[in-house]
Amino acid sequence: MKKKRFRFRFNLRLYFTLIVMAEIGISVVVAVILGVFLNLVAKGNILLPLTVWQILLSLLIGASISALLGKWFFGPITQLSDAMKKVADGDFSVRLTADKGIREIEDIYANFNLMAKDLGATEILQTDFVSNVSHEFKTPINAIEGYATLLQGDENLSPEMVQYVEKILFNTKRLSGLVGNILLLSKVDNQVIQSRVSTFRLDEQIRQSVVLLEPKWEEKEIEFDVDLERVEYTGDENMLMHVWNNIIGNAIKFDPPGGYVGIKMKQRDGEITVTVEDSGPGVDEEAKKHIFDRFYQADSSHKEEGNGLGLALVKRIVDANKGRVTVENRIGGGCRFTVVLPRT
Repeated sequence: MKKKRFRFRFNLRLYFTLIVMAEIGISVVVAVILGVFLNLVAKGNILLPLTVWQILLSLLIGASISALLGKWFFGPITQLSDAMKKVADGDFSVRLTADKGIREIEDIYANFNLMAKDLGATEILQTDFVSNVSHEFKTPINAIEGYATLLQGDENLSPEMVQYVEKILFNTKRLSGLVGNILLLSKVDNQVIQSRVSTFRLDEQIRQSVVLLEPKWEEKEIEFDVDLERVEYTGDENMLMHVWNNIIGNAIKFDPPGGYVGIKMKQRDGEITVTVEDSGPGVDEEAKKHIFDRFYQADSSHKEEGNGLGLALVKRIVDANKGRVTVENRIGGGCRFTVVLPRT
């Protein structure tokens, strides 16, 4: 039978009181000893009285001991703060172990570990549910879209029925895009995508994205200013294409008819910087805080054209490539998205 090892656990108030008492005692004793020693060595030639020397030495020694004890005493709090930041960033695997024997610290660590464990279990359950449900949605959506396409070609339909069929097709495509984005976002978040790394021309990929979106910007007669340096990049080509399609597509969507979209790319100091700017209404300060959140749409007038997942997906893909994406308003109107990727 295993013997239980006894471990004494301090109360935090008692622990702190003992530390303060010990610090004061050590400071005074050491200061007195050093003061007497200095007085003997100097043989009474010290200009300052012995009491003043003892006070000065006490302050110096006390400050040094406080710094050392403070670092040791507040170490668990710093450790807890670092762990909480990791949880806030989505890492629920972090666990803490108390080694100071302080009851309150052990209780806090135990509660933190329980919280992180439960949050991790909830995240897995939620992700699996969303992924499975989204996957199951795809088959009936595709079936509805297929039948609606067949009906669209029927010459016997009345104008009213043709309008209904067009609405069915429009909404099934929206729903299909939403499901596809949810699945892709779930895969990026859980890093289950089998990355197909290849070397490709990043400038050519951005040009392809502009050409792909031509029907949208041509309809609004938007003027483009494209200035791209030649850049060879190694990464997942398909995933990065989602980034450009979303950002450039948003610039077109929020631009007024006859507006402007500028795209520039340069490489400096080991980084590739891509900026996409428009002449739209810009983004207010409150929207900036949530613009990369899932399902967030700052402009409700464009809800029918999106699902609020595009920029969230952009952020996750850029983060996965160890880059960063930011948004700011341009002087004179419009906004600017900046994507920075490390040079490979």
